[in-house]
Amino acid sequence: MAAARIKGVLSPVVTPFKRDLSPDVGRFIAHCKWLISQDCGLAVFGTNSEANSLSAKERMSLLEAVVAAGVPTARMMPGTGACSITEAAEVSAHAVKLGVGGVLMLPPFYYKGVPEEGLFRFYSEVVQRVGDDRLRVYLYHIPGVSGVPITHKLVERLMKAYPTQIVGMKDSSDDWPHTKSMIDAFAKDGFDVFSGNEKPILENLKAGGVGCISATANINPGKIAETIKACGTPEGDKLQAWINEVRGVMQGYVMIPALKYVIAHYGSDPHWNPVRPPLVEIDEKTGRDMIEKLDKLGFTMPGLKQAMAVAAE
Repeated sequence: MAAARIKGVLSPVVTPFKRDLSPDVGRFIAHCKWLISQDCGLAVFGTNSEANSLSAKERMSLLEAVVAAGVPTARMMPGTGACSITEAAEVSAHAVKLGVGGVLMLPPFYYKGVPEEGLFRFYSEVVQRVGDDRLRVYLYHIPGVSGVPITHKLVERLMKAYPTQIVGMKDSSDDWPHTKSMIDAFAKDGFDVFSGNEKPILENLKAGGVGCISATANINPGKIAETIKACGTPEGDKLQAWINEVRGVMQGYVMIPALKYVIAHYGSDPHWNPVRPPLVEIDEKTGRDMIEKLDKLGFTMPGLKQAMAVAAE
């Protein structure tokens, strides 16, 4: 029997670092467990995880540690994209062997203006090298960062060639009409489309999409999950307005260091602040301004302080 597909809200889990910039495994596991407790899936090693500042070995080691700690893998979608076919295939195969529900795969992003044929060959080569029927690939369309868009034609070709392995997309175009066009074109064939943030989540679900993979799910997972459950009700519309306000606050700052500052503040754990260069931490004045705006919205992170206390022991 095939495993159930991933749906709902997922967080591109932020990666905590120690002072020497090595990954802080204990805090990473604690944050993953807290997110799961808030009904949130885990898109570890996504953009907001600083994944492309991590080596393949670091990503694989962290994933092993999370799985060994008993974090469930059914709603786990680690990022396995890389510019190198060899690395993308190695990290993807490793994730599949650990039993994850799927992998989120960037296109090779260094060379720009590459033809569709080149991208098709890249994904095809990775799928074949992994060589495992359990592989479920979610394509990662984030043209504003990668500079390499994933087109409708490419999706169509990949689905036709690998109907079992190519199963969905995260659309981080921040362009709802584009996201809806992907849903309209492919959802009927079992292609699962996630929005790249929570702002259009109710529209996504009503159109036939399956959820969102959002940076701010790192700090607001429970309310986003509640919004999804309340789809089609007045309460859902009310929740949508509120989570959009929280998202609006966070978009006023550099997202990754801002997320870490919020976790550090509400988790009473300043060890969350470090980021890897070339990113830099936000300053205290900026951080206090952000927290003040969140507090005015009645924002909380229930259970986080207790989760972080366990990690700090």
